[in-house]
Amino acid sequence: MEMLTPEEGRMAVLLARSVIERAVSGERVVLPALPSVFQEKRGVFVTIKRQGCLRGCIGLPYPIRPLGDALVEAATSAALEDPRFPPVSRSELADLDLEVTVLTQPRPLDCPPEERPNFVEVGRHGLIITGLGTGGLLLPQVATECGWNSREFLDQTCIKAGLQPGCWRRSDVTVQIFEGQIFDEKAV
Repeated sequence: MEMLTPEEGRMAVLLARSVIERAVSGERVVLPALPSVFQEKRGVFVTIKRQGCLRGCIGLPYPIRPLGDALVEAATSAALEDPRFPPVSRSELADLDLEVTVLTQPRPLDCPPEERPNFVEVGRHGLIITGLGTGGLLLPQVATECGWNSREFLDQTCIKAGLQPGCWRRSDVTVQIFEGQIFDEKAV
């Protein structure tokens, strides 16, 4: 997977901001002309924070849509459809900080379940855990922000999936890892 340049990352964050402002105002979003990397299918998440606290975070973990379209969907959903929060209001827009995480293709950990913590690199990997009819995802930066080690990261991803901590030890539970290229609005 080709990495985005810093300039393309800046464009991704500016696009997410524009999409959120239009979505909150009920306006239709039309994609501007973008570099070719935005035509490639990529997974992406948009994280919205207000005064340092999470305000919305939704994305597409798998590369099923071109990055530009996936960004529009993720930004709109993070602002208006995250079930943990009410929709973002116009009055909040100036207080929001955005982060765009462009993902690599998730891949299964290829090791015995009990060895999974040895193959999860905190600060580099994000996790997707699926099994027992449910699933959950945590971005790479979450473990770093929370100060978790690899076992805690696995346990917390199980909890996010609605599973018991330690379920990652089961052979009928799948653990996938991915990496994320993180672009922060504060750095733009």
